[in-house]
Amino acid sequence: ACDPILDIDGAFFPAWMLCLIVGIILAFAAHPVFVRLEIDEHLGPPVLIYPCLVLLFTLGTWLIFFHT
Repeated sequence: ACDPILDIDGAFFPAWMLCLIVGIILAFAAHPVFVRLEIDEHLGPPVLIYPCLVLLFTLGTWLIFFHT
């Protein structure tokens, strides 16, 4: 119906699951960038910032690849 389904090696996965995995990977990759730019200490509580980054990257991935 509305949710795109991806065929990966014969198994069907909803597209949101792929977007979530990409969002988590990008959030983990953002941490060393923040440390290198020395803005990590100015961000705020990591328990709030990094889940929000995961959500931002997840929804951004969805919009880039699956928005029609």
